[in-house]
Amino acid sequence: MKILVLSDSHGRKSFIHDAVAGESPDWILHLGDNDKDCSEIIPEFPEIPLRTVRGNCDVISAGLDMDEFILEGKRIFMTHGHLFGVKTGKTNIVNTAKSRNADILLFGHTHIPHYSVMDNLSMINPGSIGKGDKSYAVLKIKNGVVKCKLKKL
Repeated sequence: MKILVLSDSHGRKSFIHDAVAGESPDWILHLGDNDKDCSEIIPEFPEIPLRTVRGNCDVISAGLDMDEFILEGKRIFMTHGHLFGVKTGKTNIVNTAKSRNADILLFGHTHIPHYSVMDNLSMINPGSIGKGDKSYAVLKIKNGVVKCKLKKL
């Protein structure tokens, strides 16, 4: 399974389109800061399931602050990150993900791409698709193995 992970699009919908068209993922996950940007992606790629959470810039969004679900046997915990203070450290968000028995932690907010594995927890921040390096993450889960590649448009 190939999962496109995006965050912090900040109104740059064309960059989301470019990443989706270029990667042809099985799933799209958007980690907030203009979660509504995905509303234009749904009609363009109706066959690709999409999940979003809201970020600190999504004040009028009715979306969730956090979401957790299972894909390919892996428990995913996704959130924007601002509620966990990720700009000053990852301890709070990592402890929350571990307490929820997550295998994969997805967060944004910092605009800094990050991928690491600690105690069997894959931690992924795709950076910002809308600002700076225009980065995103491609997550692959196959036969119980999680792999991640950070990319730029």
